[in-house]
Amino acid sequence: MRTILITGPGGSGRTTLAAATALAAASEGTRTLVLGTDRTDTLGAALGVQTGPAPVQAAPHLTAWRPDAAQDFRRDLTALQDRASSALDLLGASRLDPEEVSALPGAEELALLRALRDAALSEKYDTLVVDLPPAPQALALLALPEELRRYLRRLLPPERQAARALRPVLGRLAGVPMPAEWLYETAARWDPELAAAEAVVADRDTVVRLVAEPGPAGADALRTAGLGLALRGLRTDVVVANRVLPEASPDTWLAGPVAQQRKTLEEWRESYDVRTVAHLGRDPRGLDDLTALAVPGVEQAPPAADWSVTDRLGEDGVLVWRIPLPGAIREELDLVRRGDELVVTAGRFRRIVPLPSALRRCTVDGAALREGALRIRFAPDPKLWPQTP
Repeated sequence: MRTILITGPGGSGRTTLAAATALAAASEGTRTLVLGTDRTDTLGAALGVQTGPAPVQAAPHLTAWRPDAAQDFRRDLTALQDRASSALDLLGASRLDPEEVSALPGAEELALLRALRDAALSEKYDTLVVDLPPAPQALALLALPEELRRYLRRLLPPERQAARALRPVLGRLAGVPMPAEWLYETAARWDPELAAAEAVVADRDTVVRLVAEPGPAGADALRTAGLGLALRGLRTDVVVANRVLPEASPDTWLAGPVAQQRKTLEEWRESYDVRTVAHLGRDPRGLDDLTALAVPGVEQAPPAADWSVTDRLGEDGVLVWRIPLPGAIREELDLVRRGDELVVTAGRFRRIVPLPSALRRCTVDGAALREGALRIRFAPDPKLWPQTP
């Protein structure tokens, strides 16, 4: 399944362009699903149909769906209370009824990840278009499956579950209660669900499409989003410059904004594949307006980010790990080696990545940022590296 994740700065028109992109794919006869994430029905307003927790047919071959985070949260909490009933009874806790439960922060993100997973596994669609939240929230959302899985592995490592039969005995000997069985079962159930969502995000047929209005604010937002996506190893297929004003206009007051947009577009084209969408002179509403936007179609996915390791042992005695970080600033970069992991901080973004197997037997020898890529040098550790006879 081809997946297009659409985001951009707030107010850039990303929801409208997500709807238009999905409509363009469906008009070619492709079974298409568009997922909305806003609490209010901005997706339905663009499509001209009401969307909600039940998928609706918005046009031929086009289905629209806006998951209900509160409904999913109530269902999950009810199931959790059922599984933890013995522990709750021991504590004297009273259960919450579904009607008195409101979704907590983070529920919307988890609901969207579940919807992504379900859409990918359903095999009902050929193309999935996702209207992500504005770029800062979208970047945090896309990082969530990997981060949560890492937390679960550290807090509830799978190897501990092999000793579950011993926990009652150990608890009696120690005189303290051991972790409840339902806690490990919950972790074991969450991991494959998060792994499925992570697989959709990292799939070779998944791309991120950035939408921004050309101008100083859009340029700043695009630069920040591009760096965050690169650190996550996510691919951007095209940048959509939205609401582009006509070059030839009788209105003299448009000369300044047109010149500003032109300058920004020239700068963007040096780094991105830029497609422009003209300003309609009104807020697009309904299928006719979405068709008139002439958004870029569903294209071949670009190659995956090249996080390659180059063998320079013969020349310089090091291995070099290249991490593409376009837009990174040297003063805002930080690296910390932690066992078999590397903590990379680039501006406001941070990621903990496992080292490739060959680099785990090396020590960090230095790093340099050149031409939009971080090159980290690793020197073999004589204590761990195979010795040549």
